[in-house]
Amino acid sequence: MDKTTIKKIIVESNEFIDKTSVKKRLYTLDSMANYVICGIRRSGKSFLLFQQIKEIIKQNNKSIFIYINFEDERFIEFNSTHFDLILESAFELYHEKPILFFDEIQNIDGWEKFARRLADTGYNIYITGSNAKMLSREIATTLGGRYMIMEVFPLSFYEYLTFHSIIIESNFEFSNQRFIIKDQFEKYFRYGGFPELSKYQNPKEYLSNIYMKVLYGDLIARNHIQNEHILRLLIKKLAESVNNETSLNRIKNLIKSIGLKIGNNTIAEYISYLHDAYLIFPLYNYASSFTERETKKKYYFIDQGILNLFITDQDSKLLENIVFLHLYKRYKDQLCYFKRKLEVDFYIPKKQILIQVSYSVSNIETKQREIAALLAAMKELNIKKATIISYDEEETIKIEKNQIQVIPVWKWLLK
Repeated sequence: MDKTTIKKIIVESNEFIDKTSVKKRLYTLDSMANYVICGIRRSGKSFLLFQQIKEIIKQNNKSIFIYINFEDERFIEFNSTHFDLILESAFELYHEKPILFFDEIQNIDGWEKFARRLADTGYNIYITGSNAKMLSREIATTLGGRYMIMEVFPLSFYEYLTFHSIIIESNFEFSNQRFIIKDQFEKYFRYGGFPELSKYQNPKEYLSNIYMKVLYGDLIARNHIQNEHILRLLIKKLAESVNNETSLNRIKNLIKSIGLKIGNNTIAEYISYLHDAYLIFPLYNYASSFTERETKKKYYFIDQGILNLFITDQDSKLLENIVFLHLYKRYKDQLCYFKRKLEVDFYIPKKQILIQVSYSVSNIETKQREIAALLAAMKELNIKKATIISYDEEETIKIEKNQIQVIPVWKWLLK
C-alpha cells in the first residue's frame, strides 16, 4: 500500500460525500467524543458517518476530515503496519490534523491498538464495524474507555415514515393519516427497515443479497466455518422457531432428523457467530435458573425482511419479532421473557413492564389464553397493568384491579 493510492482514496471519498445527500437518522453524535459504531451491514452506519461529517462542516466549514472505507478493494493488502501511512497522507494533503472517519475497520487485524493511540494523541475519530465483538469487554479494555459505543439498527417504523416523507401528526390515530400509516406499515412489516430498501423494485432480492453478504463475509469467511450447509440449516431453524423457546438439544435434534450430525458445543458456537454478525439476538427467561438461561432461549432476527426470507405466511412470528426489536433498541440487556407454566413474551424487570404479543384476540380461546398468562405473571410480580400488542385490534380489559391494554402494533411503535 502506498501513499499515492491512499491520497487518491481520501480525495475521491471527500468528493463523493460532498455530493451525497443524507436523510437524517435519529441517532445523535457528540462532536467532541470518539465513537465505535456497530451494526449489521447496510443498516446505515456509513451514512451516519456522512451525517456527522456534514454536521461538523456546517458548524465549521474549515474542518478537515478524511473518510476511509476499509471494504474498498484497494485495501486488500492493507495491514496494521500501514495505518501510519493514512495519517502521513492526510497531513501531506491538508497540513493539519484531520477528523478521522474509518468505516468497517474490523477488517484490519490490530485496529484496536491504532484506535487507542489515535485517541491518546488527540485525534477526533469515528469508527464503524459489522461485528458485535467490537463491543466486547476485551475490546473495551484495549480502547480504555476512550470511545463512546453506539449500535445502529435498520430503520425504526418512525424513521421509516420520515424516510418516506411522512410527518406524524399529533392525533394521527384519529385522522385520515392513519390509513397512510397503516399502508406503509404493511410494507415495513413484510420487508423491514434497511434504509436503501425503497430504491429497489424487488425488495426480497435486495434482502437476499444482504443476507448472502453477511453469510459469506461475516460468518463463513471470518469464522472459517467448514460446514456451510449446517450453518444455513441452523439459521433456517432459528427463523422457524422465532416466538418459541428453543434449547440447544431441540436444535440438534431438528438437524439430526434430516441426517446431519452436530454437537451442542458447535451449535452454541455457531449461534454466537450469528449474534456477533448482528443477525440474531438471544433472549433469556427471567424465571429460569442460571444454567437454563444459557441452554434455553428465544431468538429474534435483526430485521423483518431478513426473517421473512425464511418463513412463509407466519405473521405471528413477524409480529413478535418487530415488537422484540422495538423493545431491544430501548432496553437492551434489561429485556427478557417470563415463563413458568405459562409464558409472557416480554418482561422488563426494572420498569415492571409485561407485554404479550398476539396477532389477534378476536378468538375467545386465544384471548383467554393470553389474558391467563398475563394475569399469572402480574400476580407473581405484583404488577397491575400489562399490554397485549395485536396487529390491528384495540381495547381495554379490566379484571378486578388489573388492567390489560390491547393496542395495534402500528400505533404502539409510534408511541
